[in-house]
Amino acid sequence: MINLGVLSPTNWCRVASGLSVFLCLAALALAPGGQLQAADDVHVVPGGGAKRAEAEANAGLGEGASMLDARRETLRVDIDLVMVPVTVTDAMNHPVMSLEKQDFALYEENEPQQIRYFSKEDAPISIGLILDFSKSMSNKVETERKALDEFFKNANPEDDYFVISFANRPKVLANATQSIGEIQGKLATETPDGNTALLDAVSLGVAKMRSARYQRRALLIISDGGDNHSRYKLKEIKSLVREADVQIYAIGLFDTAWFKTFEEFMGKRWLQEITDATGGRTITIDDLDKLPEVAATISRELRSQYVLAYRPSSPVRDGKWRRIKVQVNPSASATPLQAYYRRSYLAPGR
Repeated sequence: MINLGVLSPTNWCRVASGLSVFLCLAALALAPGGQLQAADDVHVVPGGGAKRAEAEANAGLGEGASMLDARRETLRVDIDLVMVPVTVTDAMNHPVMSLEKQDFALYEENEPQQIRYFSKEDAPISIGLILDFSKSMSNKVETERKALDEFFKNANPEDDYFVISFANRPKVLANATQSIGEIQGKLATETPDGNTALLDAVSLGVAKMRSARYQRRALLIISDGGDNHSRYKLKEIKSLVREADVQIYAIGLFDTAWFKTFEEFMGKRWLQEITDATGGRTITIDDLDKLPEVAATISRELRSQYVLAYRPSSPVRDGKWRRIKVQVNPSASATPLQAYYRRSYLAPGR
């Protein structure tokens, strides 16, 4: 969920995801006349598929759909600030929110960067739940529902949700306009059956996020195996999520050391590659009793983030990906800490 600073403060605050009001006000105060300085404004490059993608996001994947069209409407901005939402966890996978600005070090292309703004974030978030209801989930679906109950209990009351279920194909089970009670009611009637179209479901989830209520956006996948029924390939989906302004988390349910298919064997790796590309993470479990606890942990983690913002010390306009590294200083804690964040952003072109 790397976000680039938009050059007029109004646009910048509107586009920025996970950035607190404090940062927006600070940006206004820093620039002469309340304007962040830049050469150009925001440029939107349409790719012809945006309207179709939006319609498909509301209706589910139809025959011949091309959800990857959703990413072609690319937001290109000149860099003033790059902001990096960061989640920090301890050895027990619990979020750590006691750190301060001096506890972090930030690098772009291995060059140290000055952290100009720092905040601890607990703002409302738009969340898409992507839930596996394939046949292999038959003995896990009740635990999956209990896990979602725990997820909702730890949510911010202002959060909004949509739910996508998937088996042979993904479908929108509940929209963000529905209450948590209505969502739980629909989940109670869903019956596991069919194959696993996970990648198609991720594509649909990213497309629906284009019309999400909040600028902080995340997807949570719960699945017990790899994909065996999607039209899209892993490479396509990794490219899609890398460019999307959405963090993706996953809970992998792998309760056996033996896998029936190659797809099941690769399931854990695929989930990790998808989530790592967005600054999220995958938690795998082999004991179903742990699922509700893990779901609650992720719910708390989604609202336990730091936001680090910096101006690149060596800005470039080459349209290439710029690598980011965040370190939590060893002095910040006596126990090992793990930082999760998006590892790159796309620099603007000339």
